[in-house]
Parts: sequence; C-alpha cells; structure tokens
Amino acid sequence: MHAKNRADRFRRTSSTNRTFVRGALVAAALIGFAGAGPALAEGSWTSHISSWGPGSESRRWADSDRDDVATTVTFQGCETGNNDFKDADLQLYKDVFGPDKAYGHRSNHCDTSGWGDQSSGDYYFTLEGVRSGAKLWVDTVTTRY
Repeated sequence: MHAKNRADRFRRTSSTNRTFVRGALVAAALIGFAGAGPALAEGSWTSHISSWGPGSESRRWADSDRDDVATTVTFQGCETGNNDFKDADLQLYKDVFGPDKAYGHRSNHCDTSGWGDQSSGDYYFTLEGVRSGAKLWVDTVTTRY
C-alpha cells in the first residue's frame, strides 16, 4: 500500500509539472505576440511655443535612424496675436557642416506635419511664417522621430 501512495503522488506531481509548463509556454507566446505590435518611434519630445516669429528654431534632437518611423511635428492649441490662426509654415533642417540641409516646407494647421523617415543626424525645425499674425503660440508641440 505504501508503494501505491508513492505512485499516486508521482502521477499528481508529474501532471502538475506538465500543467505548469503548458501555462508558461502559453504566457511566453502571448508576450511574444504582444511585443510584435507596430514599431514605436525611436524618440520624441514635448514642449510649447511662446511668441515665436519667423526664423525661430526648435530645440535640436538626434535621430539614430534605428527604425522606419517618420519625423513628425504635432501642434495642439495654436494662437496668433490676433487670435485668427490659419497655419504655420515649418521647415525641417538637418544640422550638417556648412549650410544646414533643408527637407522642405510643411503647412501646419494646428495638426501634424511629417517629413518621412530621416537618416541619422541632428535635426530641428524652424518657423518660416505664420498666416494671420506675426507671432505664434502653441500649447503643446510634440516631435517624434
């Protein structure tokens, strides 16, 4: 009778171990699928703009180009001196030796402007102009790269 008790205990332990291993494998698979979501931006920063005029520059950031994410600038809460904001003309630049390389103008209507996936380097954007006002205020500026 003593041998039978040991055999029963072995079967219960063996069954418990198999259940634990199955559960661990399922959890690992779920974690793997969760990590296979969309690529996230390599970096971002958030700030605000206060009384910017044409020629004002943003802070600079370093893009290491470790992803395929577009460089974007998002404005939320835009105003001009006369409270009639229409759009802001933005220009993206890459900081290089000599004249900085320009990547084109984007008209931002208090939304998101994008320049596509950029190569590695240091970047910044400038305010080239504001329609319906001389100065620009933006509550939230988010730059992703």
